[in-house]
Amino acid sequence: HRNKTILFYFNILKCASPVVLINLQCPTTQASYRYKPDQWNYFRQFCKPGFNNPRKSVAQVLRDEDCPSMIIPSRPFLKRCFPDFSTKNGVLTVANQTTFKDGRGKTRNVTDLREAANGINNVLDARSVGMKIFEDYAISWYWILIGLFIAMIVSLLFLVLLRFTAGVLFWIFIFGVIGIIGYGIWHCYWEYDHLKGIPGSDLTVYDIGFQTDFRVYLQLRQTWLAFMIILCGVEVIIILMLIFLRNRIRIAIALLKEGSRAIGYIMSTLFYPIVTFILIAICISYWAVTAVFLATSGEPVYKVMANQTLCKYANLTCDPETFNTTNVTKLCPGAQCTFAFYGGESLYHKYIFIFQLANAFVFLWLVNFAIALGQCTLAGAFASYYWASRKPADIPLWPLFSSFGRAIRYHTGSLAFGALILAIVQLIRVILEYLDHKLKGTQNSFTRFLLCCLKCCFWCLEKFLKFINRNAYIMIAIYGKNFCTSAKEAFFLLMRNVVRVAVLDKVTDFLLFLGKILVAGGVGVLAFFFFTQRIPVFAQEAPTLNYYWVPLLTVIIGSYLVAHGFFSVYAMCVDTLFLCFCEDLERNDGSTAKPYFMSASLHRILGKKELSPKKA
Repeated sequence: HRNKTILFYFNILKCASPVVLINLQCPTTQASYRYKPDQWNYFRQFCKPGFNNPRKSVAQVLRDEDCPSMIIPSRPFLKRCFPDFSTKNGVLTVANQTTFKDGRGKTRNVTDLREAANGINNVLDARSVGMKIFEDYAISWYWILIGLFIAMIVSLLFLVLLRFTAGVLFWIFIFGVIGIIGYGIWHCYWEYDHLKGIPGSDLTVYDIGFQTDFRVYLQLRQTWLAFMIILCGVEVIIILMLIFLRNRIRIAIALLKEGSRAIGYIMSTLFYPIVTFILIAICISYWAVTAVFLATSGEPVYKVMANQTLCKYANLTCDPETFNTTNVTKLCPGAQCTFAFYGGESLYHKYIFIFQLANAFVFLWLVNFAIALGQCTLAGAFASYYWASRKPADIPLWPLFSSFGRAIRYHTGSLAFGALILAIVQLIRVILEYLDHKLKGTQNSFTRFLLCCLKCCFWCLEKFLKFINRNAYIMIAIYGKNFCTSAKEAFFLLMRNVVRVAVLDKVTDFLLFLGKILVAGGVGVLAFFFFTQRIPVFAQEAPTLNYYWVPLLTVIIGSYLVAHGFFSVYAMCVDTLFLCFCEDLERNDGSTAKPYFMSASLHRILGKKELSPKKA
């Protein structure tokens, strides 16, 4: 910026408008000048270049902003002319004056100038923060990549160690919850007994009615008695579930360990999310480019930008070439004709919104197809592990690549059909969100209630379809049947094992969520000590940053996403092994003619009680 000129605001008072924070610029003419006293007289040097019309009235000059409305003592700051503020006896002044003329005959206070200058400072601060964040990324990107690599290694180690620690982590959590609830019961009883004999503590909640200060209820014995009863009920429910579902929990833990073992034999599956990420990135790029071309496929449309809120011409279309000759500038002083967007009045432009919806639908379809392809590929690889008689000798040489080839060659139609159903539901949700945004200002309670119910129903439908599609893709990978048949068989198979499904789902969710938190938290703590230079060993290597939280948050969020990518593969592995396990129980009976394909640990857990499919 060394050789650049200084920016001068014709009417700096307009910079106090809220429009500044929206458009990141002041709604007034801004011109750049170098001070050349030998070419210009004192006042004309601040007018627009080429302006020389002495016959034009002062009102017209100020209306069209050909010249500044006022000249005040200024000083350069960040290549901009700012009022030269000073304080005299604790009073804000400019040139030892507390008031000034605004060019329209009105006397204004210097505080108005300060508000306008603060509006410019907000814009400059936003741009400055953005530049500093960019600088921090430019300096620390290398260390951010190292942090994400560490997160990848830690996630991999966590998945491998789940083979040995899944049961320990789960039971530590369960007994920890039981212990915490037990302490809560004891504390409630202690409070209940401590309040005995205190005046007013024997009142009921009904006697004191509703109170805004909820601490009042804590002075009642009835409150602590209710808390104790609720906690006792929760404690009894958890203990009974552990007693009656202990075998199901052992099976779930065994499947988690088996999933860790399967990933250990097919390590290439951990890196398949990169393929899915690339495919989704291509879909996003296609959608974004198409959307931009559609949005800009028209003539530029200009609209009136008025500083006055009561201007009836605000946001109306205008022609910048003839704008100054219209009555708009007279009725709305200071109004400008600025570019708004690209559009038109032809039949094509009227249906651009429909084209954008079609583009969004294709985008959703392609993204869901990429996800379905990944799920079917992983399911095929892990199914080949489960149905191998001798593990790992009978596992195919390249299970992941073989599964990917089968999915592309034989199952593309089924995957596209499943993705189509899900994309239709998601498009309906997008339309409902759009209608909700458009009707947000309406006072019709029934309309808002109806939209809320529809959004809730379609949200539930989308979740259900994702669950069905995921298991249908697993059955497609196992048997190679079409989508509808696979979805039906998967659904009824899960319904016949609904208790196991619920237990496995909760155990898996807990362990994977715990793993994500441990990975992101551990790498985040390491990054915190590194970027803040808290450890002397890291002080020499750590870069000097404007905001250390920029790379820190990036590392934490990135580590969570990296762990999520690895653990999504693990979750798909567990789901595939579970469906294979249920199929194994129904197709085989453990005899010599029909032996189980499950691991020895699962067979020991089942024992003789569940050898018959009907009893399973």
